Amino acid sequence: MRSLILLVFIILPGLAFTGISTYYLFPEWAALDAAYQNYQRVAKSPSVNVSELLVAQAAENRHRINCFAEGVGVLLGVAIVAIGVHGICTLPNSKS
Repeated sequence: MRSLILLVFIILPGLAFTGISTYYLFPEWAALDAAYQNYQRVAKSPSVNVSELLVAQAAENRHRINCFAEGVGVLLGVAIVAIGVHGICTLPNSKS
């Protein structure tokens, strides 16, 4: 019974949280790559002004922070799953 409780209330929500964070991480990662390429293109342009450069840098930083947050969500979900698995593995054997 305790294993079922750990499975339903710890492991499955942890897997769901990991999946949701991973789902949102990959598009954000692609957006970060595009923002980085745009920043590099703007930075190497000979006719760039400071305003354009700062806007491109802010866009890159925004996506970088979002990727970091989603990555932390993935790691947190995996840690929750690990806690649940550890709980199941350390339950005392009820067969005596």
